[in-house]
Amino acid sequence: MKVVFATGNENKLKEIRQITEGMDIEIVSMKDAGFYADVEETGTTFEENAFLKASAIAKKSGLPTLADDSGLEIDYLGKEPGIYSSRYMGEDTPYPVKNAELLRRMEGVADEDRTARFVCAVCYVRPDGTSETVRATMEGIVAHAPAGANGFGYDPIFYLPDRGCTSAELPSEEKNAISHRGKALRMMREILEKEPQVAGGAQ
Repeated sequence: MKVVFATGNENKLKEIRQITEGMDIEIVSMKDAGFYADVEETGTTFEENAFLKASAIAKKSGLPTLADDSGLEIDYLGKEPGIYSSRYMGEDTPYPVKNAELLRRMEGVADEDRTARFVCAVCYVRPDGTSETVRATMEGIVAHAPAGANGFGYDPIFYLPDRGCTSAELPSEEKNAISHRGKALRMMREILEKEPQVAGGAQ
């Protein structure tokens, strides 16, 4: 079964291919499916935005489609930046600038009030329009200073107390095992395994 994963991010494609390894599924990118447009994310939740992306591409390509939407929620800041994580301070603003601004806004806040989480919603839309959505989180706190070079985005300021480091300091295999996206994609694998084309081994 051919499945489109609605991303242009090679790291995400690699991760979903690793997680679906051994299944009768071929993961293709949006470009491979002939979809080059950006889907406007007008939803008010991670789940809605993931559905908007997956449904638009499934409709255009005629193929089952996966899409994710993810971001950082900081409780002290009213769950900002949330669904606007990638657009916080403008889409073209470098993440070191975004991270510095969030740390400035959290200056002087005690550890117990720095709780935060990464959220990932993954939506699967079939060609007939039916869909399934899963959600997973990775809990932590906002660090007092950025650290680590293994991650991207907000990883350098997301501290994991049980690991004693930021998510940008974790080796990629360990990060994928506990990350919000890794967990959500493994939940989605269980749904894909039940699809008739996969379960029956048909193409």
